[in-house]
Amino acid sequence: MSTWDWVLIVTASVAVAYLGLVATLVVVGRRSEARAVAGFVPDCAVLFRRLLGDPRVSGRRRMAVLVLVAYLASPIDLVPDFIPVAGQLDDLLAVVLVLRLVLRGAGPALLREHWPGPDSSRELVIRLAWGKRARA
Repeated sequence: MSTWDWVLIVTASVAVAYLGLVATLVVVGRRSEARAVAGFVPDCAVLFRRLLGDPRVSGRRRMAVLVLVAYLASPIDLVPDFIPVAGQLDDLLAVVLVLRLVLRGAGPALLREHWPGPDSSRELVIRLAWGKRARA
């Protein structure tokens, strides 16, 4: 089997597991949690776009967000995405570090203002990036 076959198999497996998690949450009656899981990546994309357009975010922090977006969009990663779990953890670590940088400069109120998703996922992002439960 070629490398591309493995990449396709791993990508399809992750997608099926992701959809299975969302479907399971819907079936057991946890629709709000299903929405949070299904919309997390799009919510992060909207957050990054809004942070880039906010004049309260300093130039240095805006540049960090731009570099993060380029890194996430790039097919070249520190740990290739076809490696299960570890391939996605380096992306998560990059997101957390950049959000921590932005939050340290502007505070969690900025993230609360720009987060388009549900409160539960927003508070999770704040805890991951801030390192604790933050107050606005």
